[in-house]
Amino acid sequence: MSAVLHVVGPVLTGPGDDDVRDELWVLDGRITFDRPRYSGADAVTLRGWVLPGLVDAHCHVGLDAHGAVDHDTAERQALTDRDAGALLLRDAGSPSDTRWVDGREDLPKLIRAGRHLARPRRYLRNYAHEIEPGDLTAYVLQEARRGDGWVKLVGDWIDRDSGDLAPCWPYDALKEAIDAAHAVGARVTAHCFSEDSLPDLVAAGIDCVEHATGLTEDLVLQFAARGIAIVPTLVNIDTFPAIADGAEAKFPKYASHMRALHARRYANVRAAYDAGIPIYVGTDAGGSLAHGLVGHEVAELVRAGLPTRAALSAATWAAREWLGRDGLTEGAPADFVVYETDPRADVAVLTAPTVIVLRGNIVSGAVL
Repeated sequence: MSAVLHVVGPVLTGPGDDDVRDELWVLDGRITFDRPRYSGADAVTLRGWVLPGLVDAHCHVGLDAHGAVDHDTAERQALTDRDAGALLLRDAGSPSDTRWVDGREDLPKLIRAGRHLARPRRYLRNYAHEIEPGDLTAYVLQEARRGDGWVKLVGDWIDRDSGDLAPCWPYDALKEAIDAAHAVGARVTAHCFSEDSLPDLVAAGIDCVEHATGLTEDLVLQFAARGIAIVPTLVNIDTFPAIADGAEAKFPKYASHMRALHARRYANVRAAYDAGIPIYVGTDAGGSLAHGLVGHEVAELVRAGLPTRAALSAATWAAREWLGRDGLTEGAPADFVVYETDPRADVAVLTAPTVIVLRGNIVSGAVL
């Protein structure tokens, strides 16, 4: 038989006090809780607190501040996320063809949303397909075929005529496009900073909103009633004051708006949690932000007022279920992270994994 891993826990299979196993084994890249037959000389023993591989549900592999990057840069981005413990990535828009990642056993699993869909001159240069509303449905279907069950819209951006954030799409175009995506089994998410872009997206049936800094009391209730998820990307929202400073001279209304959105970011996330809105961890890495920040984003959710276990779940158990991927279950792929101390006591430990196991292989850690 091949060598096995024997992992002596606690193994945290869920957020509850009873969701703890003493140990697990890895055999042929899969998890088992039943001790396999093996010679002790063939086993490697790991010890520590075990979580499923972390999830970054909003990042961009193959993208930097200027657009698409080369293969080696994209590889470094994925490896940086992996070494931070993020073993499942939802790529929330990229102009690069990253399907080659699927053939690499040493890189995280990647769930793609295709390329951003935006209005002309209403998003970052070189990022999106820039199209008019009449073409939205056709492009949504195109990106649904290219992606892995997700499509990414740019819901709002600065309108230079008004000098502030403004919605990008009329309701009729949104409704037709989102219905078309759902008909082929894809979910739709949207970049949204402002308040005004959200009502039409909600009414059109959006599945998820990225950033969601424009949530209001009424919108929180609507999101909760419809089960619309949010990925707050608080490590990215922390850049809003600097963005506002850079825009002040030319767009003072926009600058003031961005500062106001930043000021209420924590209160909005806590209100969303209290209302029962599904919240998941995402960093927005790959544009202007570095990769490998997943642990920092979990800490930001705790600062916003989420209980520690809820913030952990937003990056592990709940996030994997939302994306249709296994956690620490019998027969699941062996993707997990080992920590020296209990992450339920202090999420700061997430930034210091001791061992990372991906597809049953130790890819990072002191035992190498």
